[in-house]
Amino acid sequence: MARFADMVSRRYGIEVGDSYPALWAWSTAEPAAFWRSVWDFFGLDEIATPLGDGDAAVLASVDMPGARWFPDVRLNYVDQVMRHARTIAQGDEPDRPAIVGVDEAGSRSVITWSELPRMVGALAGTLAGLGVGQGDVVAAYLPDVPEAVVAFLATASLGAIWSGCGQDYAPEGAAGRLGQLHPKVLFSTTGYRYGGKDIDKVADSAELADALPDLAGHIVVGDATRLPQSSAENIAFEQAIAVGTAVEPVQVAFDHPLWVLFSSGTTGRPKGIVHGHGGVVLEHLKAGALHADLGDADVFFWQTALSWMMWNFQVAGLLCGSTIVCYSGSPLYPDADRLWQIVADERVTYFGTSPGQLQASRKVDVVPGRDHDLSALRAIGSTGSALAGDLFEWIESNVAHGLPVSSISGGTDVVSAFAGGSVGVEVVPGELSVRYLGVALESWAPDGTPLTEEVGEMVITAPMPSMPVEFWRDPDGSRYRAAYFEHEWSGVGPTAPVWRHGDWVTVTDRGSLIIHGRSDATLNRHGIRMGSADIYEVVESIDDIAEAFVLGVDGPAGAYWMPLFVTLVPGAVLDDDLRRRVVAQIRARLSPRHVPDELVEAPGIPHTRTGKKLEVPVTSVLAGRPVDIDPRSVDDPALITWYEKQGAAHTW
Repeated sequence: MARFADMVSRRYGIEVGDSYPALWAWSTAEPAAFWRSVWDFFGLDEIATPLGDGDAAVLASVDMPGARWFPDVRLNYVDQVMRHARTIAQGDEPDRPAIVGVDEAGSRSVITWSELPRMVGALAGTLAGLGVGQGDVVAAYLPDVPEAVVAFLATASLGAIWSGCGQDYAPEGAAGRLGQLHPKVLFSTTGYRYGGKDIDKVADSAELADALPDLAGHIVVGDATRLPQSSAENIAFEQAIAVGTAVEPVQVAFDHPLWVLFSSGTTGRPKGIVHGHGGVVLEHLKAGALHADLGDADVFFWQTALSWMMWNFQVAGLLCGSTIVCYSGSPLYPDADRLWQIVADERVTYFGTSPGQLQASRKVDVVPGRDHDLSALRAIGSTGSALAGDLFEWIESNVAHGLPVSSISGGTDVVSAFAGGSVGVEVVPGELSVRYLGVALESWAPDGTPLTEEVGEMVITAPMPSMPVEFWRDPDGSRYRAAYFEHEWSGVGPTAPVWRHGDWVTVTDRGSLIIHGRSDATLNRHGIRMGSADIYEVVESIDDIAEAFVLGVDGPAGAYWMPLFVTLVPGAVLDDDLRRRVVAQIRARLSPRHVPDELVEAPGIPHTRTGKKLEVPVTSVLAGRPVDIDPRSVDDPALITWYEKQGAAHTW
């Protein structure tokens, strides 16, 4: 980041120095100049058609949606990865790991940087032999294993389109996503280990393959002979990479589809979100190499799954020349220390996780810094929801003193981050340190007035290269526009060209952010808007509480019900004493109006399969409003029935 800032200062005569706010302000005021600088800093002319002169060569149209980025450029995501492979192979450590795979049982596999090009080239040859070419779709039904990364790179090298789904989805749920794409080849596996159990996926993989009628091939990680024969040829992964050949990525347009990610699909059919090669390369180099400071000396591990965009971001470690670690298994088995053990064993330098995993570690008194050698670790990232201030402090006390913590906010929508931590910028517990470079993020009042030190709607006022190319099967763009751009601002009208993300956020006078929760799940008591994240931070810091779930439900004749559901740690009891402590903490640390109407012990909190609490649909359930919740998109569908009963039993 310092070298990038120095280049900008010299090239544009801007006094940036050590001032991140000045660099951010320039990056958003001059987007064409900024993204050209990113392009030049990473030397992308070496892997793409050279960039022409003038702003229009970078950003031909600033319209949102519909911005036209790098209109004359052709490139391929995979070329940036192979560029590192060539450099490392010619250096002193040709056998440096590119991808490390660890499973729950402790088995470990390594793909070196020198092996990676041969494997990707061989697999690309197999895919091409099955008829896969530019614009075709290749789908994956896999855990987080190295084979998935190789399969993605082989797919992208051909100009084909990748889409992945974790094997925690049942075949019907996976088909609801992948079936929309009519894939030509499916990758799956025969099984994996999770939570101390061997999960056999032979029948599920076969069922999914049968639900995808356009398949020409089914490539299987594991014993392919265990799968029944179908119209698609079953091919063992080892066979598919057996014939080595050089990888020769096909250059495609900057906005040519790279992958399709899916929305959670908890209400309605999951939306396929399409991102392009060039936008992802630029955004992931910016976020990975500049903000996270990833380079060829790093080991990057983010515990994730193929259904979550953080898997795609983890692969970005390869764009930066880093080693990436894939983990197939439960993050909490046999206990909450599991991921910390991997961090120590693999000498991880940047560890990415979730508030849930950190909370679980805190609840059972894990002390990673005492129990493991974490001397290689230089940063922790967290996303999925806002990271509470007390968890920053837990990391400081129990992991390492002075360890930078990057609480990140972004999403599947842009497959990147809007805000988070950044090397060299002060970390304040409970805050996201900076708005990322090139992200024109503001907090808006209902009339479209920008706010500072006040809660407002998070909006992005200028295009980003990784904003979706399109939604799948949305030929007129109506679903895309409706998702982000058609909110009505009383002061600027319904067609204001801004991206409304759906979060309540405070932008501090220092430029940092505080996330308060989803704006479409707003708590609005006595006319005062409140964020659920603020309540979660307080309640989940209480040792007896495992997780909290607060909802604001509108009733008849203006009535309002704000229940707080909690799950407890083993051995805890929701007695009068715990109730008093919860209420006292909320009243003291927030305000009396944040105190819920009632406190209810729940058998569980429903989440999407990427870990987000289902605040919006469950609010409708409690209100008795019709809502079509797809049980395949919920981690524990049976919980929805329990919440329906809670709503039916409530008297207004």
